Amino acid sequence: MKAVAVFPQEKKIQIIDHPMPKLESETDVKIRILEVGICGTDREIARLEYGTPPKNSSYLVIGHETIGQVVEIGPKVSKIKPGDFVVPMVRRPCWHPDCPACRSGRQDFCLTGDFSERGIKLLHGFMTEFVVDDQKYMNLVPPQIKDLAVLVEPLTIAEKGLIQVWDVEKRLPWLDAPGAEEKYAHKQKALVLGAGPVGLLGAMALLVRGFETWVYSRDPKDSVKAKFAESIGGKYISSRDTGIQELPKQIGNIDLIYEATGAAAISFQAMEILGINGVFIFTGVPGRKGPIQIDADLIMRNLVLKNQLVYGTVNAGKDAFEKAISDLTEFAARWPQQIHQIITGRYPVNDYQDLLLGPISGMKRVISFSS
Repeated sequence: MKAVAVFPQEKKIQIIDHPMPKLESETDVKIRILEVGICGTDREIARLEYGTPPKNSSYLVIGHETIGQVVEIGPKVSKIKPGDFVVPMVRRPCWHPDCPACRSGRQDFCLTGDFSERGIKLLHGFMTEFVVDDQKYMNLVPPQIKDLAVLVEPLTIAEKGLIQVWDVEKRLPWLDAPGAEEKYAHKQKALVLGAGPVGLLGAMALLVRGFETWVYSRDPKDSVKAKFAESIGGKYISSRDTGIQELPKQIGNIDLIYEATGAAAISFQAMEILGINGVFIFTGVPGRKGPIQIDADLIMRNLVLKNQLVYGTVNAGKDAFEKAISDLTEFAARWPQQIHQIITGRYPVNDYQDLLLGPISGMKRVISFSS
């Protein structure tokens, strides 16, 4: 079957004939891949910046954002049946018996670093025609959102971060009470850094939770992304017109900053304007560039005197995948036209070179195996 793979030693990427997978355990599920999303991680692996093939393999099949349809199940699969649409998780547990995160099914918090990831590290990914995996890594998708489900995995980035937001918000006594999330969220102000798919999906997740939400990006105010942010009820500010230090004048006390740029310089500048009791979420991973200058004294002073919290989030657990599917269903009901605009093109697998190595255009581009 067809697959897109990188060969790190040979420094090449190409379509290969990859072996058809078979059920190997009683709880295995075989899915036919319908779509695979292209993200920055895929492009970096395609440029051979990283990516580790499975042991005894010279290549790595890439791709980790996907939607598939079940075609075969093992005899002990209980919650999934042929014909169902599913989104598989990406990370698999490490082998260390004393890793409490992996042994409790939360490999997204793995303590050893010896986890594996589909399409990234030690496991073949989803940019192929069929995949087999255990049912515990499969997440059911309602048929009515199957055309959007390729967005589930990138949305889990925001979902995991926001799940943790409420955990840390409960440190404030007035928020640690039944119904407090619904009562107070609409009074909080969130700033999203970046207007790519992760940023805009994060903005939608914040809006459905009641946050007054601003999106800050370098695109001009009349851009497609700016119009998208405003059409869903957000407010858009272009960095071309407004410096980051001016944002509190327009927004007020910033309760939450959701970083979705991977740009260290702008992110640490934004830390300087985080408000009282504010929370800052890092989701981007910057490339290895030169050092940047930051006002460390100001940032440290604010963290202490304003009771601020800063944390990073990577990968996602099953709770975030389930919440992403639930929220995506809500997005489709609330913003039926806008949510479909995030997917700006579906392409045949033979276009992989342009998609992975060519210039970036649009928001989310998708390889379709069903066309």
